[in-house]
Amino acid sequence: MKHSVSKRLALAGGIGMWLVAAVAQAQAALPPSAVATGAPDEGNPRLEAALLVDATQVKPGDTFRVGVRFRLDPGWHIYWKNPGDSGLETDITWDTPGTTVGALQWPFPNTFRTPDGFIVTHGYDGEVLLFAQATASEQATGALNLSAAVNALVCEVHCIPADLMLTRSIPLGPTTLVDAESTPTFDAAKARVPRPVADTGHTAALALDVKQLTAGQEFTGTFTVSLPGGAAVPSSETDAFVPERIPGVDKLTLTQTAPGRFALKGKAEPDAPKAEPRLKGVLRLGTAATGYQALEVDVPMAPFAATVGAAAAPVVAKAPSIKDSLAAVKPVSSATKAAPAESTMGLGMALLFAFLGGALLNLMPCVFPVLALKAYGFTRMVRQEQGRVGAHAAAYAGGIVASMLALAGAVLAVRAGGAGVGWGFQFQEPLFVAAVSAVLVAFALNLFGVFNVGMDGTALAGKVDQSHGLLHSAGEGVLAVVLATPCSAPLLGTAVGFAFAAGPLTVLAVFTALGLGLALPFCLLVLVPGLAKKLPKPGAWMERFKQVLGFALLGTTVWLVWVMGGLAGVDGMARLLAFLVAVGLGTWVYGQSQLQEGGRRWGTLAVAALVLVGSGVAALRFEEAAPAARASSTVAQAQPWSDEAVASALAAGQPVFIDFTADWCLTCKFNERTVLSREEVRAAFTEHRVAFFVADWTRRDARITARLADHGRAGVPMYLVLSPGAPDKPEVLQELLTVDAVVDSVKRASECSPLRRQDGSKVLCAAGFPRP
Repeated sequence: MKHSVSKRLALAGGIGMWLVAAVAQAQAALPPSAVATGAPDEGNPRLEAALLVDATQVKPGDTFRVGVRFRLDPGWHIYWKNPGDSGLETDITWDTPGTTVGALQWPFPNTFRTPDGFIVTHGYDGEVLLFAQATASEQATGALNLSAAVNALVCEVHCIPADLMLTRSIPLGPTTLVDAESTPTFDAAKARVPRPVADTGHTAALALDVKQLTAGQEFTGTFTVSLPGGAAVPSSETDAFVPERIPGVDKLTLTQTAPGRFALKGKAEPDAPKAEPRLKGVLRLGTAATGYQALEVDVPMAPFAATVGAAAAPVVAKAPSIKDSLAAVKPVSSATKAAPAESTMGLGMALLFAFLGGALLNLMPCVFPVLALKAYGFTRMVRQEQGRVGAHAAAYAGGIVASMLALAGAVLAVRAGGAGVGWGFQFQEPLFVAAVSAVLVAFALNLFGVFNVGMDGTALAGKVDQSHGLLHSAGEGVLAVVLATPCSAPLLGTAVGFAFAAGPLTVLAVFTALGLGLALPFCLLVLVPGLAKKLPKPGAWMERFKQVLGFALLGTTVWLVWVMGGLAGVDGMARLLAFLVAVGLGTWVYGQSQLQEGGRRWGTLAVAALVLVGSGVAALRFEEAAPAARASSTVAQAQPWSDEAVASALAAGQPVFIDFTADWCLTCKFNERTVLSREEVRAAFTEHRVAFFVADWTRRDARITARLADHGRAGVPMYLVLSPGAPDKPEVLQELLTVDAVVDSVKRASECSPLRRQDGSKVLCAAGFPRP
């Protein structure tokens, strides 16, 4: 028994060695230039490509076959000529002097699906040969030089591009000699290439349920394949039909209902093609057990309707036409101007919203550096100046309220001049951004100990420190307001929008309530007994923490430099950085002057002032960046907003999502990176065919200001979702987005579309989108 097993193992080992040798010999038959590997992953190439020819010698004027054989690692694949929902078509570019190469022949592809079934692609795994018929010129002499430039996307879970160059020469001779090793490979690949329906003896017919296709609408029909004399047509397996790219048609599928009979479903794209679309693709009949037969399908479908709503059978019986509904949408939407009116919100509610919104601003990333800085200051004062904590809290609150009132006054002044403004409008000015950046750098250097505020070492140091200390707290309040305006907290947009649409007294009252809300945390330290004593005890940690806060302020400065890039381009960023270097030098010189006395001190102060003024005059000259330099969204599907583009998308039956944003709006950027760029949101936008528009308010734009005011908002972010079924009743989302809120909203907008859902008599609209 042992001897028998040993013989079997020896025999198996011998066969294995023979197979390895045979493969090595076959590879050796190809010149090294005809084989290449690509798509390296963790050091291993996932693709091997080889340039094959089915002849070892070619007679001038004769035909032969040439192709590229792809071998892929298990689990990896490349793509067919229509890759499907993702991927790239595999491309082979021939360079064959003296040889004419015909169209590439594609074997029937496999279909790949993601685990959730949402993304469907078509391509090849394992091994495949893509080939073409070639003809040698009758005038060719010597040898045929063949080159193939291969461009393929090789995918598993992730994708790796492969760009390969394959070359080889085939000698010319008096006769064409067939290559016995490669010919079977070509024959096997040819057997998998679909043949035209007429060449197989079959007859194909398509009957749609509509006489015309309407842009943006779904359609159905029946596709049949038959044989002469009523012979039975073989059944098909799943994924039997793979469509080619059909201009004007998306998401087309065929599902077998009986042998030779398929239910067709598709959707017309918003942009109708000039020519009548044709159903083109490949169909595989049979099963793995009975054998396959692949057909090439090419039959006419139906023309597109000349105008929206011109289809012979309307989809919704009593729904208003999209064209009529769009009359209220053109200015998206003047019908909604009632949003900021007093009838929708009283003054008391607006003041409450403003106070709560100001309190919530303390949680926004814009205000954090100042919040932490003030917490540090209070910790120091609780034990060192117990009697002055209340005064510092009042000074901080006073600085905030005074700044808010100054901002309100600026709003009223600009509005009196006939211009529209909104929350955070000052960040649309490069000089303002530069000034805030300079203040932050100076604050940071002060925390690093480069200079001191109000300390001169004289006998009056105590009094001076006390007065300047209160001014310092008031200054922190001013800085908190300046840094809070790029952020928008829940309730804030509604309250400020109400104020901007109301009279001067209302504006001042709302901004005062907003300031008191922003000052709330430190007012509580004074108003709540014993709360201040719970702060940590002073110690050596405070000096280190103070320096850490300096770096936090510099981090905010980095953000402001980026904002400047959106306003004035790379050149503007460079000018601002140069100015900030000068600010650093000026404050350092000022710090040196504090160590000096008399005339020498005044001379040093003059040098510091000269550095600051001179650098400001030289550097602070900004030009507006080109629009291309101000891309506002990280979301791939986004397109620039305009009333016309929105109306066009609604007319095509698409739900619309509008992102009103700005580069300087931190809340906007937070929403983009944590919600709008999430895969769940992208998938929902794709599934429901959502048209995604970005209204960029980085620089002044009167159109966007007007739209914000139309919906009761004074600043960004603002998010609108519009449904084709109720285009004049947009849904306004909250300032802080969530994935569920966005997905649910676009789903409701899609269900409300008269081009998507019907009950026979009226449009089906979910809650949030009233039926028109």
